[in-house]
Amino acid sequence: MKRIITAIVFAGMLISCNSSNNTKKAKQETTVTDATPIKKQLKKIDTDAALMATALMAAPEESRAGAKVIGYNMAGEFVTFREGTNEFIVLVDDPKKDGFNAACYHKDLEPFMARGRALRAEGKSMQEIFAIRGAEMKSGKLNIPTGATLHIYFGNNTQYDPETSMVDGARFRYVVYMPWATSASTGLPKSPIAPNHPWIMNPGTHRAHIMISPLHLD
Repeated sequence: MKRIITAIVFAGMLISCNSSNNTKKAKQETTVTDATPIKKQLKKIDTDAALMATALMAAPEESRAGAKVIGYNMAGEFVTFREGTNEFIVLVDDPKKDGFNAACYHKDLEPFMARGRALRAEGKSMQEIFAIRGAEMKSGKLNIPTGATLHIYFGNNTQYDPETSMVDGARFRYVVYMPWATSASTGLPKSPIAPNHPWIMNPGTHRAHIMISPLHLD
């Protein structure tokens, strides 16, 4: 009789241990599953809607809803994707070029930007465009407002997350225009001291500007 009772107690202990181990294992599996990062479902930027959504990431978040959007559509035509209600213009990535490059700038910069596009369409080189716009700035035909900022959102990839509109691996760069400014007048170096430090590019010219390239944090 004692042997039977002992066997029953021992069996009960085994069942209890197995149950406890199974519960602990289930909790561990749940924890591991919960901690596993969810992979982004990336899509190719291959529609006009995707071009506009990803380009708007170049604009300040609070200004995206009212920004005007222009640029080349998937058919290769330069169009206005939508009109704007605030001071920003967003230029979509050119789908015919490698990589991704979208920009956002103050509407007062549009005459200068549009002139550059027109000269490129005429087949003018970068050096010719620089010289022509420089002469037109000196004559007063063109103007770049001091302090006007160009926001650039760029990267090597052309896939994006449709839930956030963020382009895979893209980063930001900023240009603050300071026509005719120099290293002496601004106190900025002519080349960056470190990867994320500001510096002045094209000093002393109509296209002098402060370059700011924030560190990219993955």
